[in-house]
Amino acid sequence: MPMITGSKFTIVWRLSVVAVLCAGLLGMGHAAEPRLAIEDLTLRADAGDRSAIRTLAEAYYAGSGGAAQDFTKAADWYRRLAKLGDPQAQTSLGLMYARGYGVTKNLTEAHRWWNFAAAQNDPAAQYNLGLTYVQGDGVPIDYALAARWFREAARRGHVQAQHNYGLLLHEGRGVARDPLQAYYWLKVAALQGDERSQRVLTSLAAALNDAQRREADAQADEWMSARQKSSP
Repeated sequence: MPMITGSKFTIVWRLSVVAVLCAGLLGMGHAAEPRLAIEDLTLRADAGDRSAIRTLAEAYYAGSGGAAQDFTKAADWYRRLAKLGDPQAQTSLGLMYARGYGVTKNLTEAHRWWNFAAAQNDPAAQYNLGLTYVQGDGVPIDYALAARWFREAARRGHVQAQHNYGLLLHEGRGVARDPLQAYYWLKVAALQGDERSQRVLTSLAAALNDAQRREADAQADEWMSARQKSSP
């Protein structure tokens, strides 16, 4: 987990995983049924059924639902769905390229698929792009682009992006230093249970006066309230 140079805080360095592990979805009934279900899904997927394509990709990724884990098949099915413009599949395929799961590791390809998904406002892809620009994986280190993508993902509720964007604001890396906004985003992440953010809030709060802390706390509470109301 890399440090931001000169910072006493740590950027969260963990790629977002979009693949949903579907254990149990196909595994009901007699032992022969999962295999038959996979065969049925394959027929539907070959006919262009997007739901079937997604379920197959997730089953092969996880090794669940009657499918033996097979990253190559998972990548093939994710690629089919990604080419149809599905942002979650694009993010998952990018992850497989980043890790070399079922494909030759290729950070350029990972970055390309994440860009497609990020353009469709997928927060996991936006977060992953932010990480690549912090670390310089497949691209030059660029804190301004890292801040941009963390901000986009943070606004869409990605907790790790909120944490990382808050730290960039605190350090003034890639974005103008803003202790108030730094505290706000870390408070939003902390309210969602992020322990890293909870641990650094006290240090960040020391840079604010009482009125500023109350303002940031109130705004964070408002964000959480709006988020809860918009959740299904």
